[in-house]
Amino acid sequence: MINATKKWIFLKISGGLLVPLMLWFILNFIKIYDQDYLNFVSFFSNPLTKFLFSIFIVNAYFFSALSISEVFEDYIKKDKIKNVANRLLYISAVVIPLITIILINYI
Repeated sequence: MINATKKWIFLKISGGLLVPLMLWFILNFIKIYDQDYLNFVSFFSNPLTKFLFSIFIVNAYFFSALSISEVFEDYIKKDKIKNVANRLLYISAVVIPLITIILINYI
């Protein structure tokens, strides 16, 4: 399978998975928005919430990294700069969700 086809399939799958996770997060965020700190902490202390939020964060960064890499492919002409930009993008797409998941698990 061609690399561009794989990227396209991954974009569609991650985008489709992102929709229900975003709806779940928005609905729960509305519930805890005006609550006090203890309710916020209790929301993120629930193991199911931690799991769903972790999946949401990883999927969101995966989707955004794939989308932004397509912009790099289209608009950056020099291959060296394009490769560095893609590598930095993919590193940040791994490190930032990892740090977020670790910090959420300390709650």
